[in-house]
Amino acid sequence: MADTDGLLDARDFGAAGPAAGGFHVKGAHAQDWGLQNRLSRIFRADTGRTVMLAFDHGYFVGPMAGLERLDANIAPLVPDADAIMMTRGALRTSIPPHSQAGIVLRASGGPSILRELSDEHIALDIEDALRLNAAALAIQVFIGGEHESRSVANLAALVDAGQRHGVAVLGVTAVGKDMVRDARYFRLATRISAEMGAHIVKTYYVEEGFETVTASCPVPIIVAGGKKLPELDALTMAYRSIQEGAAGVDMGRNIFQSEHPAAMLAAVRAVVHGDAKPEEAYELFRERSAGNAAS
Repeated sequence: MADTDGLLDARDFGAAGPAAGGFHVKGAHAQDWGLQNRLSRIFRADTGRTVMLAFDHGYFVGPMAGLERLDANIAPLVPDADAIMMTRGALRTSIPPHSQAGIVLRASGGPSILRELSDEHIALDIEDALRLNAAALAIQVFIGGEHESRSVANLAALVDAGQRHGVAVLGVTAVGKDMVRDARYFRLATRISAEMGAHIVKTYYVEEGFETVTASCPVPIIVAGGKKLPELDALTMAYRSIQEGAAGVDMGRNIFQSEHPAAMLAAVRAVVHGDAKPEEAYELFRERSAGNAAS
């Protein structure tokens, strides 16, 4: 067992620099062509960033506000997302096969919202992911949770399968209700995911020290939208995340629970790919909302 006595707190993080090796995705310059190609379906080559639309919530909460009808509520938004994160059931039943967005499949599952959520297992075979042309597979990692070790082992097993077939793996840092959401915790959770082989890590934004989270993670970090916020607040979070080193956002409720989801998605894109200030993006949201209402 590693000696944990006398460990010093990390403090020299520097700044999150550009991707190394001439490839636009951080940490992936030494990967095979196929895996780089799949990452390029998620991250735009011109910005190195992504706007991912997440609607995989039903795998543990069932239908929720905004996701009652995936075919009616979500499918129309897909053309304006760089990537989409969902279950294979949602993809097969509700998303048109001509869609160009990068496919990120939920690959872990087990418990519902009624049980201990960290009790997850791998719930997708790599061969089915290949049949569905997945660019990446998403799996929860419960650092500090009751089933932490299994979730890390699940991640490692999925990375092994992904490396064999050239499919990226997205490690999702799951935070229990009793855990402290601060930069120190997220440095730990994101770094463990990256060290175990995840090619992308999804985590939460924190107002203090988030730049140390992105700087200390050797693969791209994308920021979860989390609970529904007022539109300007959500855009402000997205802006700060990008300015502090995130490579994109993976938003769900802050888009599909907005009164004007398409307008909100356009505003988020302006922040992520155009470096629009929150107030500028919010004005775009209002303009698009008014246009949608008029039509």
